[in-house]
Amino acid sequence: MVRLLIAASGTGGHLFPALALAECLPDYHIEWLGVRDRLEQTLVSAHYPLHTIDVEGFQSRNPIKSLKVLFRLARAIFQVKKLIKEHQINIVFTTGGYIAAPAILAARLSGIKAIIHESNFIPGKVTRLLSRVCDRVALGFEGTAEYLPQSETVWVSTPVRSQFYSPQSLDLPIPDNVFLIVVVGGSQGAASINKLVRQCAHSWLSEGAYIVHLTGTHDPNDLNLQHPHYFPVHFYDNMAGLLQRANLAVSRAGAGTLTELAITQTPAILIPYPFAAEDHQTYNAQIVGKAGAALVYRQEELTSEILENSVLKLLKDCDRLQKMANKAGTLAVFDSAQQLAKMVEEMITIKV
Repeated sequence: MVRLLIAASGTGGHLFPALALAECLPDYHIEWLGVRDRLEQTLVSAHYPLHTIDVEGFQSRNPIKSLKVLFRLARAIFQVKKLIKEHQINIVFTTGGYIAAPAILAARLSGIKAIIHESNFIPGKVTRLLSRVCDRVALGFEGTAEYLPQSETVWVSTPVRSQFYSPQSLDLPIPDNVFLIVVVGGSQGAASINKLVRQCAHSWLSEGAYIVHLTGTHDPNDLNLQHPHYFPVHFYDNMAGLLQRANLAVSRAGAGTLTELAITQTPAILIPYPFAAEDHQTYNAQIVGKAGAALVYRQEELTSEILENSVLKLLKDCDRLQKMANKAGTLAVFDSAQQLAKMVEEMITIKV
């Protein structure tokens, strides 16, 4: 039996593509590498053995802090190397982020193959630094290859979970014939979007729309708006069903979310997270906006009046929404997870 170590941690953008890959490898024994107190504790631990390490990114300019981070990285590399040996791991797969560094370096020290998947258009620091020592670099956006000229890249898009490929029902009391707006701030929520949406919501609700608002878990005002057609939820497991039913999404522009919107052909208003590393969400959103599948607004330029009117115009323009939905569908790659699984299988057959 092939033994695979998946290193994916922190946010849905890192975890969901890795989970989609794992679903396509049912005959593999999978161990999972994560960090304490992150989303993988909820999403992964019930399905795969979860091992945690103490590691973080180099965010500080303080030399003492940087030395501590470097020490933790060195310790994490040897912890992962020990894990690889003890569990007889054959190959390592990671979706990037700071957990990817010890996973990739431990794989090289152990003499086994390593694959990294970069979902964002602008590759992260770890991907840029370590992709050249990976055996394959799988890309979420085709144009990302130009940022990694010394790496062996393959465009596969970004995998989504299998639920997105079959009709899903909702457990929310939303009639079939009403206009549904879904607000998605990412797996951590988005306080600024939440505030804007609550300022606009009464106008949309008065036009007969229903709203499902994923507020995240850190919004102190999540219960401030009360309306029978407004549903605030911290986190919703059935995102496939929710986006399949949605007429419009108001969303951040994480690569995983954009892929889900493409698969479900959901028109969107995108508000990229302005503090994302190297503004990568803006680059992600621009690809979707240029394709005609979404309207894109920078957060610093967006007012409640602009957002309110943009949604109202779309709410009343079925033809434009349908065109946006069709354009979204052109961005979808429906066998992304299978392509990635095949890549892993091909690496296994190659002797180190």
